[in-house]
Amino acid sequence: MPTIDEKRVYTDESGTETVYLATGLGVVSVSVSDDLIGEFGVAHRCRARDVATAGPYLAVATDEDVLVSDRRAGDASDAGERAGDETGFKPTGFGHAAAVGFQDGALLAGDSDGRVARYDPASGESAGDNAPVDGEWTDLGTVGAVRAVDGDFVAAADGVHQVTDGGVRPVGLDDAYDVDAEPLVATGSGLYKLGNGWMDVAPGPATAVDATQRRGLAVCDGTLYARRADDGTWAAAESPFDAGAAVAAVAHGAEAAYAVTDAGRLAVRVPGGEWHDRSLGVREVAAAAV
Repeated sequence: MPTIDEKRVYTDESGTETVYLATGLGVVSVSVSDDLIGEFGVAHRCRARDVATAGPYLAVATDEDVLVSDRRAGDASDAGERAGDETGFKPTGFGHAAAVGFQDGALLAGDSDGRVARYDPASGESAGDNAPVDGEWTDLGTVGAVRAVDGDFVAAADGVHQVTDGGVRPVGLDDAYDVDAEPLVATGSGLYKLGNGWMDVAPGPATAVDATQRRGLAVCDGTLYARRADDGTWAAAESPFDAGAAVAAVAHGAEAAYAVTDAGRLAVRVPGGEWHDRSLGVREVAAAAV
């Protein structure tokens, strides 16, 4: 039976991608090849609240700070030497964070008090392709308790907000739990997409959503929903887990779709295939990113 090791799992092998989970134990990285769940381990011990990726960069919201890691750094010892931390996760000085996300590569974060901020490069530094470098946080505004960030949008207790050049502005809905940059929003009353105003697409309460191109997954009233590739409609889908298992997060890779329970059971499905799942032996899973 596999055990959790304090080691970093990252590979550039063709057909293999890494899934990162925010858990009560820390950031857990899982190597997945097609629909086979392989090696996994603790990349950084902390209480992780959220996790997000952009290119080679990984950001983590924790009770103490927002951490950033460059996944190109290689093994943990090399990463630590370069980033000033033994696991390669660099503190940014944000403080307690509830959610992290990327807006065109720029790092955004929010906390349970409603603070929303952007991590800007230090004076004289260049962020290159909008990559996180040494910098400082610029406050963008205050909303309800922040629950998720993706692209231009922030999901908060008082609804959905959009990040603009001038800060953040409310754009409707209420009791938002998760958001996808498309945008799609999981709220206490259902799953919504932005069309001619906010249009409900699946019944709630919705707690998680992730989409890419024509694919999409969401959790609505405890049921897994999938977006049909042919017409874009949403419908209840076969769950990869036993009845009663609470799906905490959903995510998409280059081809695969992922779902994970709050008790640490990860499932993967590739197009045309069936779900395959594996227990990782962790608890309090809050978020997933690829």
